[in-house]
Order: sequence, then C-alpha cells, then structure tokens
Amino acid sequence: MSKSNPALEPKKARLQDVRMIELPKIPDPRGNLTFIEGGRHVPFDIQRVFYLYDVPGGESRGGHALKTTEQFLIAVSGSFTVVVDSGGTRQRYFLNRSYFGLYLPPMIWREIEDFSSGAVCLVLASRPYDAGDYYQDYQEFLEASRKLQ
Repeated sequence: MSKSNPALEPKKARLQDVRMIELPKIPDPRGNLTFIEGGRHVPFDIQRVFYLYDVPGGESRGGHALKTTEQFLIAVSGSFTVVVDSGGTRQRYFLNRSYFGLYLPPMIWREIEDFSSGAVCLVLASRPYDAGDYYQDYQEFLEASRKLQ
C-alpha cells in the first residue's frame, strides 16, 4: 500500500497568502532587465512555465483552483486583472508592470480578466501540469475548501 505524500495534499489557503512580489529591476538606458530565480524571488522551485497571449478583448482565463501547485503570474506586456477567492471572499489585483508578479498559493480560485490589447501573462508553476490537480467547478472548490483545516 502506498503512503500519501503530505506535500501533495491540499491545504487551506487564505487571501492574505496571495501577495504581490517586486522583482529585481536592472535599469539601463538601452532597456531594463528583470530576472527571476526559483526559491529566491518566488517561494518555490519553478517546474513549469507557460504564457497566455492573444486573449480577445472581453474574454477571461483561469476560472479554476489548483490543489497543490503554486503559481506566480506576471504581466510581461500590457495589463490584466486577477480575481482571487479563498472560498467566498474575493480580492482583485491589477497587474501592469513586468517587474511585479502575483504569488498564488494552492487552493485559491483565480480568474484573469480585462486583458489589454497585446497583453501577455507569464505563469511560473511549482509543479508540472496534472489535470487531476485542478478544481474546474467553483462549487466543488468551495466544498473542498470548507473541509480543509
């Protein structure tokens, strides 16, 4: 019989666990440079990177929660709003600077909306993609969130 890995068990998250993190910005007249190191600038080792782009005006992305994966979202170009929810209370974050990112712990519902024209959302994740790690249904997420300590 296999034992479950406690690190991969969902844990209750709070909205105060979501936070903006300022990244290093190296100014230069030829153009600025920002870099990100896993475990230093983001509170996890980076296992996956993906980005959202060409999102039509009025569309939204996200609409899910992750059970065990941490994420860090950056508006590398343009702007968008991230709506986060820990189980009934919502908070909004406007991202429009490429040297700031939004840390999202596991068990936080997220929706990304109000993409500006040409916006690019870069996402760093603590785990490789796993379809079983997602809550795609908000009511299912709420039920699971209520059961966690």
